Amino acid sequence: MSFKRIRLELARTDDFPEGSRNHGYEFVAPLGDDGYLDVEEWKRHRKKCTVYRFWQGDDDEHGFLTLTRSGSWAFSYSPGEEDDEPIFRFEAHPFGEGEYVSITEHDGVDRPFKVVSVR
Repeated sequence: MSFKRIRLELARTDDFPEGSRNHGYEFVAPLGDDGYLDVEEWKRHRKKCTVYRFWQGDDDEHGFLTLTRSGSWAFSYSPGEEDDEPIFRFEAHPFGEGEYVSITEHDGVDRPFKVVSVR
């Protein structure tokens, strides 16, 4: 297990048919050798599990990877769950370059993101 910095960039959508390098996330999370989230390490080191959201035209946001009361994973930028961005089946995704993950953003839209780097 080691902490990794994972960069997600917007994948193809109707608005961005080629995807976008200017819209995405960078987050830090503990990954096992298999590329999956190590939940026990996350529990021990939550404050290390940060997220940075960059979205061209919007202010950058900084927050944390969190587990919600309902048991789903999300990116959270302030206390409470009102601003949380749920991540679909986060614990079931291997984080390797070329993999995809879906995030429901602030506007309620579920968007696909591509893993472009894991360092």
